[in-house]
Amino acid sequence: MDDLIAELAGVLGEANVFVTPEDQAPFLTDWLGKYHGAARAVIRPGSTAEVAAAMRICARHAAPVVPQGGNTSMSGGATPDETGKAVVLSLARLNSIRDIDAVGNTITVDAGVILAKVQQAADAAGRFFPLSLGAEGSCTIGGNLAANAGGVAVLRYGTMRELTLGLEVVLADGRVWDGLTALRKDNTGYALRDLFIGSEGTLGVITGAVLKLFAQPHARASAFVAVAGAAAALSLLGAVRDRCGDRLTAFEFMTGDCLSLILRHIGDARLPLAAMPQAAVLIELSDQDDEAGLRERLEAALADGIEAGLVLDAAIAQDGAQARAFWRIREGVSEALVREGKAAKHDVSMPVSAMADFVAAADAAVHAVAPGISPIVFGHLGDGNLHYNLLPAEGQDPAAFAALAPELTRVVHDEIGRRRGSISAEHGIGQLRVSEMPRRKAPLELELMHQLKHLLDPAGLLNPGKLLPPSTKN
Repeated sequence: MDDLIAELAGVLGEANVFVTPEDQAPFLTDWLGKYHGAARAVIRPGSTAEVAAAMRICARHAAPVVPQGGNTSMSGGATPDETGKAVVLSLARLNSIRDIDAVGNTITVDAGVILAKVQQAADAAGRFFPLSLGAEGSCTIGGNLAANAGGVAVLRYGTMRELTLGLEVVLADGRVWDGLTALRKDNTGYALRDLFIGSEGTLGVITGAVLKLFAQPHARASAFVAVAGAAAALSLLGAVRDRCGDRLTAFEFMTGDCLSLILRHIGDARLPLAAMPQAAVLIELSDQDDEAGLRERLEAALADGIEAGLVLDAAIAQDGAQARAFWRIREGVSEALVREGKAAKHDVSMPVSAMADFVAAADAAVHAVAPGISPIVFGHLGDGNLHYNLLPAEGQDPAAFAALAPELTRVVHDEIGRRRGSISAEHGIGQLRVSEMPRRKAPLELELMHQLKHLLDPAGLLNPGKLLPPSTKN
């Protein structure tokens, strides 16, 4: 046993320091199976104090540290490289709900708490935590914060950044910043909290958070609506907003090709429309009103859409089971893509008004490079976030498609750049997109990011190879 392993075992206990390939295996491959790494050790501290002690030990030994939550990253952000030098720091044992304040509408949690557990704890206290993701049964709050997760309710409640009041963070040298404030107003300096949210574990290890809670929405109304395409969907979004205001919680877009893919691979998914549409939107309203009144409001909005020629067909959920069946279609996209095979994935955002133009331009640009490529487009139309994924042409050799993927990504990202959008809306940069950063960020912006990294992690030990490309400065 080398000195690093011995010291870590002395602090954490040998049972929480994994060194054998069998014990390490679940921590070394990302959720999509795209990245496979190696580790000197996988450690599982059980408290903030133990995280701090482990970081001090790793700093003394100059050992890189890869923080990991639920290991559900879509961009390889929590997977070590292949050198075997890194220590993977799993936060799975930091899994306590520390406090719930039903008066102040806050919940304080460890970073390793599963998102679904936070939702359940809020519900038990008569409150609501709105972050909702396909991986909510396995992703953790720390990972959600590290990637600034979005999900399906950003339209009404915002991203993880907007849902967070305070943080507790262990720095690269083992010092602990206690920023676990529940204040909604604090105008006493820089917003340090916001440096760590979205930093993908490159600036510090988040160990705790104070999150916002909301009144429970007692009424919901959902509809699955056929539209002619992204332009019609955007116009319908405006009509629904005019009728429903901030009751509009979700407005999810899927192309017909995306729906066909889901129905092909997800056995319990059923299309609630008479025929396969060119595109569809899943709309959800939520409020404190009675359900019948909310449904009437949604029906009125859809009637406006029909009159304007925007709605071609629609199904309105009559009960919770039907609403869940609608959402099963939307939530099945990622699973269907995995089952289909290799895809070139793009998680992009742009001004909402530019989305229809982007889809048309990106489709044209992709087909100019590779005729026959199949765009699978879906996402959170209401907040400007689309998942623009590309499947190989029928019969295309997988190796040929893999070789073409970088050029396809370039043309898609070029269309995003023309609209001053982002190449990562909610999945993070991780390993997947780090090489794109010099082309997509201004030199001054990258310089400032590198200066922050050097200030907080001067030895570059935290999650190396993720988010930030190597600095060109001497």
